[in-house]
Amino acid sequence: MFDKKTKKIALFFGDIILLYTSLFITLMVRYGNKLSAGLLMPNLIPFLVIILFWILFFYISDLYDIEKFISPLSIGQQSVKTTLSAGALTVLFFYFFPVFQITPKRVLIIYTIISTFFIWALRIFSFKKITTSAKIKLFFAENNSNEAKELINLISQNPRLGYEIADDYKKANIIITTDETKKEKKNTEFLYELVLSGKTIMNFDKLYELLTGRIPVSLVNENWFLENLAELDKQTFEKIKRWVDILMTIIFSVPTIILFPFVAIAIKLNSNGPIFIKQKRTGKMGKVFKLYKFRSMVALNPDGLAETDIKMGWKKPEGTDARITFIGNILRTTRIDELPQIWNVLRGDLSFVGPRPERPEFVQELEKEIPYYSIRHIIKPGLTGWAQINFSGASAKDAPIKMQYDLYYIKNRSLLLEISILLKTVMVVLRRAGK
Repeated sequence: MFDKKTKKIALFFGDIILLYTSLFITLMVRYGNKLSAGLLMPNLIPFLVIILFWILFFYISDLYDIEKFISPLSIGQQSVKTTLSAGALTVLFFYFFPVFQITPKRVLIIYTIISTFFIWALRIFSFKKITTSAKIKLFFAENNSNEAKELINLISQNPRLGYEIADDYKKANIIITTDETKKEKKNTEFLYELVLSGKTIMNFDKLYELLTGRIPVSLVNENWFLENLAELDKQTFEKIKRWVDILMTIIFSVPTIILFPFVAIAIKLNSNGPIFIKQKRTGKMGKVFKLYKFRSMVALNPDGLAETDIKMGWKKPEGTDARITFIGNILRTTRIDELPQIWNVLRGDLSFVGPRPERPEFVQELEKEIPYYSIRHIIKPGLTGWAQINFSGASAKDAPIKMQYDLYYIKNRSLLLEISILLKTVMVVLRRAGK
């Protein structure tokens, strides 16, 4: 199997080697024959910090997700943009925070240029290697469901994923099947014979999860939940997560307190209405709580909400939303409007990472339309989450896809996934702020 983690680890170590190689070449270019241990050693620790920062920046910029790029050109553009941005931030760091007591102006410029070439070359090489290497052949025993058609189309259009579709099970390396198919004894016996002939049998939901980061809700049953949602195994994780939430709340309370008087004055000057809004949201185990935000819309009812009639439907407004105020647009773009939610985190209503908390009215409707929708309430909702960083839809028709992402998070949540989501959220905010 072409494991995403394996590809990321290979790129990670490749970056470390190339970034240190870039440092050595840079010092050779800068000092030539004068280069000595006395010039090399003072740069090792500062550049270790630089390299760690750059790798973090590469991660949140998706440079470790090669399969997301559609062409060498797109890889080149993103690589150059990311390394130049990292280089600029590094220059600012050294000049505004001279903790290492060096200001390597020329060295940083040369280093950024050389590193940009190496990082670009490594990713172009990796992309071409993946797209031209032999593909694992998949045969779908069941291909009539919408999810199966979606996956077949995804694989067919993206050879960089490392797979191709076989038109016959005899030509395939892996046979993709479902629990429904294996219910019939004759099918199970046939699959057993295929295993004896050297074929690999894989459940559709496993492949779908691997390639999309989602769980195909319509193709799993109660047995899947019994086998995959072992909450007892997550108890230690949840305790650690709670302490992390409290620590992050303390950290974020500082900018919230500093910004509050300025935000409050701006909201009151821009439009009539309260500074905060309180919205009912559904939390863990279906408990309803009040979520706090800075008001970003015109206030049309006592709660400071712009939506006076929930029955009008749940959909994302087309074009510019006239209900959002000028100041509100700034608050939303920078996510400052969500800072008061740290109070919800401190109270235990929310976590920093988790499924998006929805309004009780919407939850009631979605529970009727989406199988197992209430399962997302076995954990706390979050300020950000796996669905939020991977999917931007916000209407009723998008709810099934968001549910698939939420299930993936509930099943696979761990400290590493939490850190990944938080880091990716930084880039989501920066990209929104740049629009």
